[in-house]
Amino acid sequence: MKILNQQLITPLLSGDNIEEKRAEIKSYFRNSWASYESLFALINQDNAYYLRPEPLRHPLIFYYGHTATFFINKLILGKYIKQRVNEKLEAICAVGVDEMSWDDLDSSHYDWPTVDEVRQYRQQVAVLIEDIIDNMTLSLPIKPDSLAWVILMGIEHERIHLETSSVIMRMLDLQYLTANNQWLACNDHAPAPQNCLIKVKAQSVQLGKPYSDNTYGWDNEYGKQLIEVKGFHASKYLVSNQEYLAFVEAGGYQQPHYWTPEGQKWLAYTKATMPRFWYKSGEHYFQRNLLHEIPLPLNWPVEVNYLEAKAFCQWKAIQTGENIRLPTEAEWYCLRENISGDIAQWGEIPANINLAYYASSCPVNRFKHNEFFDIIGNVWQWTESAIDGFDGFKVHPLYDDFSTPTFDGKHNLIKGGSWISTGNEAIKSSRYAFRRHFYQHAGFRYVSCAHDDLPTKAVNPIENNPDVCQQLESQYGQSELAYFTQNYYQHLADIVKRYVEHYQSPTTKLLDIGCGVGRCSFELAAVFDWVDAVDFSARYIQHGVRLQQQETVRYAMESEGELVDYKDINLAKINLAAAKNILFSQGDASNLKPVFTGYDVVLAQNIIENSYQPKQALHTIAQRLHSKGLLFLVSSYHVRDSNIEPSQRLGGHKINGENVTGFTAVEQRLDKAFRLLAQQELVQVVKENKRHFKVVKMHITLWQKK
Repeated sequence: MKILNQQLITPLLSGDNIEEKRAEIKSYFRNSWASYESLFALINQDNAYYLRPEPLRHPLIFYYGHTATFFINKLILGKYIKQRVNEKLEAICAVGVDEMSWDDLDSSHYDWPTVDEVRQYRQQVAVLIEDIIDNMTLSLPIKPDSLAWVILMGIEHERIHLETSSVIMRMLDLQYLTANNQWLACNDHAPAPQNCLIKVKAQSVQLGKPYSDNTYGWDNEYGKQLIEVKGFHASKYLVSNQEYLAFVEAGGYQQPHYWTPEGQKWLAYTKATMPRFWYKSGEHYFQRNLLHEIPLPLNWPVEVNYLEAKAFCQWKAIQTGENIRLPTEAEWYCLRENISGDIAQWGEIPANINLAYYASSCPVNRFKHNEFFDIIGNVWQWTESAIDGFDGFKVHPLYDDFSTPTFDGKHNLIKGGSWISTGNEAIKSSRYAFRRHFYQHAGFRYVSCAHDDLPTKAVNPIENNPDVCQQLESQYGQSELAYFTQNYYQHLADIVKRYVEHYQSPTTKLLDIGCGVGRCSFELAAVFDWVDAVDFSARYIQHGVRLQQQETVRYAMESEGELVDYKDINLAKINLAAAKNILFSQGDASNLKPVFTGYDVVLAQNIIENSYQPKQALHTIAQRLHSKGLLFLVSSYHVRDSNIEPSQRLGGHKINGENVTGFTAVEQRLDKAFRLLAQQELVQVVKENKRHFKVVKMHITLWQKK
């Protein structure tokens, strides 16, 4: 029996007919959009959108608006459109769960829109996207620098959240959901088959998606890595509810020695005694699915987080005397060889995936792949592999924080997809990872091997992006030029401290916007009670977070040509405290969330140069300061034409025949709301390699709000 929510497959990037490809993309967009609306139509009360059934995730109102705002934010960033649809909504629904700073999930930080506002907004965005698809320049094959790629990025992003939103809905009380025929669950419940181990031969595995591949991919999928996989045995079936129940009833959740240190902390915090989607009434177990509670289906796969799967494997190893563990990504690919081709080549889909059969899991012995079952589909499968980039990894300039924040050794890969995995999620090369305590529609299978070494490599902690490395070196490295002995950022922080003291300004709350990798924020945290450190780039702020957590950050600075110097920094080296009164956040100076307000002092670093709407950024700063608050504006006024629309440019041109400098334009913008207190210049030196340095004379102006 197939559910009615028919899903199209992700389009190929190539083709012979441009207009046919345009129509295919439009159909794919409509299919994704309709599926998302269909999922959220299951919610029968608007107040349910604002509940928090999963405390580590936003309420569902965020996710309902987020996928539409994603389209607009990426199109604005790529300069494909010039005007926003709804600035407030596009700020509040812009950035998802930032696992580096969970405090950002305080519900008091958000002034959520009404459900009707989001419904209307989504209608407006849908009309806009269809118009763009109809009229965009299109060439084949579609490449990462094309507008069509950005449209596909938005569609695939929405398909990710089709799944993540369904997980959150699964945690809502059933009174808030109404079932319909588009979301029909499997009704086959029976005892589970006996699991067993099947031998898998040793082989070389080439991981990574080639850049020539013919389907859309996320940045972490591309590149290559060759791994030699030794022979191992893998379980024939996914671990069923029945098999996992034996672990639960053996007291597995009450015996810490089965759990990793991280798992023990999680147990102590959650007080869990069974999987999240189970509950017990009297002597009977039940399972919560998307829309129903049913007696525990023993022959369905168990759904757990990595920590629970890992504990089961440890228990199983003790019970059997074998080396039982989760498979690695490379070992999963060995199993994947049992399925020929990919979703684009299949006729009938050979697994419970892509919403092809059920709006739920199904028996673990339903879909056979040679000797194994459910190598793909049913539920995602946790692996031992922490996600990292392959050799050749590079971020897409319009989504630089899709993967890099997860390259921290704390996010493990899930493979194979679930019943609701569609689009990119359903293809062979897809790579998604979550924190080990997070829940998805995810379970696991186990492997046994005679060796302890895992066929994987450790997460590489070395930062290689040249821009990020230059930031780290500039902010925390030692000066190598005799002319400039004091670190620029330390000097800038000292200037802020001196003026704040002189004008006897309160030091309760500071906004450091354009904070980069955080040096000024750490310097000023000793003076202010609270510091919000905000930067547009997640690749920058993740290092501030790591330093705050007293980690050592390693990076590679170009020495000459292909030669690099490997360096490492930590706060102890430069006698700075790992201040806890700093919250690092990703944010757009031109469209900052309303939560960033009520400051005594704002330090705005290079927002004129780096913001695509500097006029808007300056305008909103006044709203974020208390009366008499101080604004430190730091700028070289050097704006690249490629970064900004001419109408948004501040200075550097003539008006009515008269020269208008960047500073003059700033004065004109700030004159009504601020008075100028002081100004000075400070030289910044940025090291590009061993013998090349960029010298910039920065202009620091101090303003006081009237």
